[in-house]
Amino acid sequence: MSSTALLQVRPTDLAPGRPYVERDEREAPWHDQAVLALWYGVLWPALRPLRGEAWQRRAFAARVETHARDVAALDDAQLRQRALTLRHGLRSGGFAFAPVAECFALVREAAERVIGKRHYPTQLAAGWLLLRGTLVEMATGEGKTLAATLPALTAALAGLPVHIITVNDYLAERDAQTMGPLYEFFGLRTAAVVHGMTREQRRAAYACHICYASNKELAFDYLRDRAALGDRASPLHLAVQGLRSPQDRGGSGFVLRGLVFAIVDEADSVFIDEARTPLILSRTTEVEALQLDCVDALARARNLQSGEHFELDLPRRRVKLTQAGRDALEASMDLAGTEAAAANDGRPGSRQVEENVQRALAALWLYARDKDYVLIDDKVQIVDGSTGRVMPDRAWEQGLHQMIECKEGVPLSGRRETLARITYQRLFRRYLRLAGMTGTASEVAAEIGRTYGLPVSRVPLHRPSRRRSLSVRCLHDEAAKWRAVADAVEAIATAQGRPVLVGTRSVRASEQVSTALQARGIAHRVLNAKHDLDEAQLIAQAGEATRVTVATNMAGRGTDILLGPGVAAMGGLHVILTEYNESRRIDRQLTGRCARQGDPGTVQTLVALDDEIFVAHAPRLVRWLGPLARWLGGLPRPALALLRWWAQGHAESLNRLARESSLKQDRRLAQVLAFSGRGE
Repeated sequence: MSSTALLQVRPTDLAPGRPYVERDEREAPWHDQAVLALWYGVLWPALRPLRGEAWQRRAFAARVETHARDVAALDDAQLRQRALTLRHGLRSGGFAFAPVAECFALVREAAERVIGKRHYPTQLAAGWLLLRGTLVEMATGEGKTLAATLPALTAALAGLPVHIITVNDYLAERDAQTMGPLYEFFGLRTAAVVHGMTREQRRAAYACHICYASNKELAFDYLRDRAALGDRASPLHLAVQGLRSPQDRGGSGFVLRGLVFAIVDEADSVFIDEARTPLILSRTTEVEALQLDCVDALARARNLQSGEHFELDLPRRRVKLTQAGRDALEASMDLAGTEAAAANDGRPGSRQVEENVQRALAALWLYARDKDYVLIDDKVQIVDGSTGRVMPDRAWEQGLHQMIECKEGVPLSGRRETLARITYQRLFRRYLRLAGMTGTASEVAAEIGRTYGLPVSRVPLHRPSRRRSLSVRCLHDEAAKWRAVADAVEAIATAQGRPVLVGTRSVRASEQVSTALQARGIAHRVLNAKHDLDEAQLIAQAGEATRVTVATNMAGRGTDILLGPGVAAMGGLHVILTEYNESRRIDRQLTGRCARQGDPGTVQTLVALDDEIFVAHAPRLVRWLGPLARWLGGLPRPALALLRWWAQGHAESLNRLARESSLKQDRRLAQVLAFSGRGE
C-alpha cells in the first residue's frame, strides 16, 4: 500500500503535476482561517479537559508498558523480527493505537540496549502526539531529541520517508550520529544533510529512511529542485515527466524524493520567528557600476537630516523621504544632466537616485553592525535576530546588502537575481503529514493552527520544576544595567561559586557585558555570532562551578547544560536576562536553560528603560516614564509590567503582519508564474 494511502490522504489533497509526492497547498478562504484561529487558539486549549488528553496520554503509556516485560525477554534478533512483523499492520491499518504502542515498546527496549537511554512516559506520550500530526510543547530539557525517535522509527518501518528538521547543521549532524545506531538496529538507514555537501551526497542522504536536515538546507534543496526544472515547471510539463523514470526526470534527477512526513524541532523558531521573510534562491550578477552608485547614494544620504528630510519607522524598519528630502535631492544634482547621463553612459536617473538614497538611509540608520550583521573576513554576514547565529549564505535583497557592504568599506558582492522563492508557511503545508516539537508554542497556538493546521498540545514535566524567579528590575539607563549585571555575576559566581549564564539580544550587548565583567576581573566566556565555532562545547560547560558564560539568543538551543559536581547543592545554574526580546516565547527559552529535569536553578531579570525593545515599540511610554525612572533609579514592577506588555505586544503584532504579508506576496507571485505557464 502506498504511503499516501497509509496517511489516508485524499487524492484531491495531492498536488497535481508535481515532480514528487506532496500535498496541494491551497489558501483557505478568510472565513475558514478565522474559524481555524478560533478553534486552535481558543477552543482547542479551553476544551482540553473535555478532550480527555491527559487520560489518553496515560492510557497510551500504560499500553506501551504492558509490552515491556515481553519485549525485555526477547534477544536482539527477535526484537528486529517482531518489528518487521508490525510493518504490515502499520501499512494497512495506519497508525492505530495498538500497533503503535507495541512498536514504541520495541523502540524503547532497543534504545536502552543500543544507546543507553530509555524513554520516559512523557516522551512516549509526546511521540504518540507527534505521530498523529501535533505540535508538542515539551519544556526545555525534557528530551525532545529522544522522543522524536519513536514516531520517526514507526513511520519509517511503515515505509514513509521521514525528515527530522532542526535549526542548524550542528544539531542535524549530531542527532543523526547519536540516534543512528538505534535506527540501524532495525535495518533503517539514516543520514544528515549539511552545508557544503554535493548534489549527489544530498540525494543519497534524502534517499535514506530517516534524514536529518536544517530547515534552511531542506528549503533550498526544494527550491533547487524547482529551479532545475526551468521552463518545464508548468503542470503540463510535470505531468508528462511523471510518466518517465526517476532517472530521467529533471536532468540528473531531483535531490528530494517527496514531502511525506516531517518532524520539526524548535518548531516555533522555524514556523514563526524565521517565517517573516521568504527564502529566495538566487544567483550573483556582475558588480561593475554598482560601486559608484552606492558611494554616490551614501554621500547624498549622509547630507540628509532625520526628521527634516526623512522619517524613520524603527519597528517596521522603513525609511520614507519627506518632500523636503526630495527637494534636497533635486537641489543636489542637475536633473537635466543626470537624465542625459542616464541615457548616454548608464548612470542612474532621478527616480533611481531616490531609490538608492532610500536604501542608503536604511543601511545607515536601520541596520547596525554587531547587531544585524557582523564583519567576518571582510564580508558582511547577516545575524539571525531570533537565534543570534550567523547566516553566511543569506543576503538582503534589492541592493540593500551591497549598500551595507559599501558603508562598511568591504568589497561588494554582486546583485542577486531571483531564481525561485517560497515561504516556510507554504513549504511545510506541502508535507502529507507534519508534526513539531518545541518548549514554547502556547503563545502562538492560534497562528500555528491557522497557518499550518497543527494543534498545540502540552506534555507535562517528567519531574516537577525547581526553578525560582528572583528580582525583576528595570534600571533607568543602559550603563546602570551593566553595573547591576556585573554586581549580580559577582555575587552569584564569585561569592557563591555557582555557574551564571548571561543572556543578551545582540553581539554588541554581549561585548558590553564582557567589558563590564573584565573591569571587575571576572573570568568569563563569550558566545555570540563572532565566536560560535565552539557553541555546543561552551554551553555544555556552562553548568560548571564558578563558570560565567555570556551568550546571545543562540544560547546553545538543543544542547543540555549539565550541572557540575556540587553545583546542585549550591542552587544550580543562575540565568540573567538582560533585555526583553520581541516575544515572550524567546524570553522563556532563555529562562528554560536552568532547572532542567528537576535540577534547581534561578532566574533574574535586569533590563533598562532605554533598551531597544522599549524605545522602538513603546516610545511614548518611555518618555512618560523617564522622569519617574530617573527619580527612583528604576521603574516600579507595575510600570515595568505595563511597558513590557505594550512593547512586546506591538512587536509581536508587527511581526505577525509581516509574516502574513510575506505569505500573501508569495502566493500572488506563484499565481502569476502559474498563469504564465512557468510554474512557481
